[in-house]
Amino acid sequence: MDTNELMTILEQLERDKGIDKEILISAVEAAVASAARKILSVEEEDEVKVVLNRKTGKLKAYAGDQEIRSSEFGRIAAQTAKQVVIQKIREAEKDVVYTEYQGRIGQIISGSVYRFEKGNIIIDLGKTEGCLLRSEQSPKEEFKQGDRVRAYVLNATRETKGPQIILSRAHPNFVKRLFELEVPEIYEGIVEVKSIARAAGERTKISVYSKDDKVDCVGACVGMRGSRVKNIVTELQGERIDIVRYSEDIKEYIQAALSPAEISQIQVKSDEKKANLIVAEDQLSLAIGKRGQNVRLASELVGWDLNIFTAEQWKKHLDGLLGGSGPIIDKLPVKVDDVQSIGLQDLPGVGEKLLEALKEAGFESLEKIASATVEQLTVVKGLGEAKAEKIIAKAQALLKKD
Repeated sequence: MDTNELMTILEQLERDKGIDKEILISAVEAAVASAARKILSVEEEDEVKVVLNRKTGKLKAYAGDQEIRSSEFGRIAAQTAKQVVIQKIREAEKDVVYTEYQGRIGQIISGSVYRFEKGNIIIDLGKTEGCLLRSEQSPKEEFKQGDRVRAYVLNATRETKGPQIILSRAHPNFVKRLFELEVPEIYEGIVEVKSIARAAGERTKISVYSKDDKVDCVGACVGMRGSRVKNIVTELQGERIDIVRYSEDIKEYIQAALSPAEISQIQVKSDEKKANLIVAEDQLSLAIGKRGQNVRLASELVGWDLNIFTAEQWKKHLDGLLGGSGPIIDKLPVKVDDVQSIGLQDLPGVGEKLLEALKEAGFESLEKIASATVEQLTVVKGLGEAKAEKIIAKAQALLKKD
């Protein structure tokens, strides 16, 4: 590098890489001064100082107040300046990559499998590499070299060897981001993801809520003939997805979260965020799920502690609490009103507005709905014949179970 070209190169670096020119000049001056002291004959007590002329790009060296004139100095200056520029370019490129991926934390990016390293998968992202840690991999997924992979950017850190991009396919937010990409209503803010619970590779429960009464949140996520959710399941290599309708009514929300199991009774302790759920004998294994997975994910989704009992187990539980004496119902450890028998609130697919409309029309119990005709029920505002028929059938089924 000719020193005459130096200022032009430094100015270009400032424009292209965003490095302040004065910082570059100071780095060049310090590096050339250090190199000059090592090679040229300079008294130990003399301070070596190098000055770069901002107009001409010429470098001059001084030992104390005297200018060092040496045929070697021009070669030393040019070589050292070149090394400094190359080093600064590399640092700038690392900073650009770090800044870019810092801004992409929480997003999904794609790359290709480059190599495997102690259980971790190194992903080629183009400008840099990302690391899909073993702990952030879904246990049932397998990849081979060259496979295209999408992953969630978990973190970006500065390391000596360059920026470290940590990726994940096991994080619950990976599934959330996939829904945002697949479901326009979520991306546009019409449908909101309220909560998500995940056992990576096996099952995810995601609760959704619609801000627009005309948009069915669950239907939007499922898509036409299940196309949207199928795309996500395919991306997750067969992981099961449960889409849950969020409700401010905690009993409705718990019932939806524990689906496909059906709950007979719910005892809630709102102040402790705990609920005891009583289910029929044939619903117990379904409610608990394989290795307790269904109830664990439902509990995580809702944010409450959920305990499941059959009627017989619940009786034994209460007998244990009460010492087995006296009528159970009189000595419950909570108010009798807290034990929720099956009622209108347990009708599947009936929201709060329809529930109020039914009550206002005089259908305040399951018995009244079960014994009503379709014509009687359609007097309720917003209730057509088809839905009225379904509600009557559901009420009858619930009463039989009860």
